[in-house]
Amino acid sequence: MIIRLGYVAISKALENITSSSTVTYTNYQKIENKEEKLDSIIKSNLEDLIKILNYNVKNNLHFYRLTSKLIPLATHNEVDFEYIKKYKDYYDEIGNIIKNNNIRVDVHPDQFCVLNSTNKEVVENSFRILNYHYNILKALNIKNPVIILHVGSSVFGKEKSIKRFKNNFLKLPKKIQDCIALENDDKIYNVLDVLKLCEDLSIPFVLDYHHYVCNNNGIFIENYLPNIINTWKNNIPKFHFSSPKNKTKKNLEVTMIILM
Repeated sequence: MIIRLGYVAISKALENITSSSTVTYTNYQKIENKEEKLDSIIKSNLEDLIKILNYNVKNNLHFYRLTSKLIPLATHNEVDFEYIKKYKDYYDEIGNIIKNNNIRVDVHPDQFCVLNSTNKEVVENSFRILNYHYNILKALNIKNPVIILHVGSSVFGKEKSIKRFKNNFLKLPKKIQDCIALENDDKIYNVLDVLKLCEDLSIPFVLDYHHYVCNNNGIFIENYLPNIINTWKNNIPKFHFSSPKNKTKKNLEVTMIILM
């Protein structure tokens, strides 16, 4: 078995280099030259992403999670602009770095993507968010693209919430359904919940070990690893490992890819 390591979005080793520069909608409205400002931020993010990927190649890091903030305001329903064709040269260069160096990438939409929300507007926004992530992965020509989600809300209980997830999942275009993988969380949906849902929908399960430690219902994860790996079918499984920096700071996440 071969283990390949990677990380999420921000490299602490690269100072002042980030592919996550953004602008809030409130500030965007105040800017006089809106299109120029947005264009400048997008180009900066894409240029820094190239630098990050080249750093990863030099340091033998074979996995990388793209930031959801790569293209600011792309999912905002009040902002409409071209963010694929206009930056094709950037996407082509980034995609070639990924392909030529066998880097595995995925995306993980932020907390505003809640597919099983009871709020219709939140669900509609979640559809836009998923479509945006799909567009980015497609522009980069990623082989076997993966969009990782949590199950989400537990309003009205787990059973009804899982049913809402299934119903809304099936409303997605098939091309996006085929990209989605689910991850267990640290408070609500444990390994058994997510495994059953992944098996029902025939989608991959990304096991987060730290979340399992926090929320495990007393099960032994060793008993379920074969089933989790089987959800990936012929693809390479992926696992998340993270630990708190200390008692007050957020988790530091490291991603492990298992090559069977």
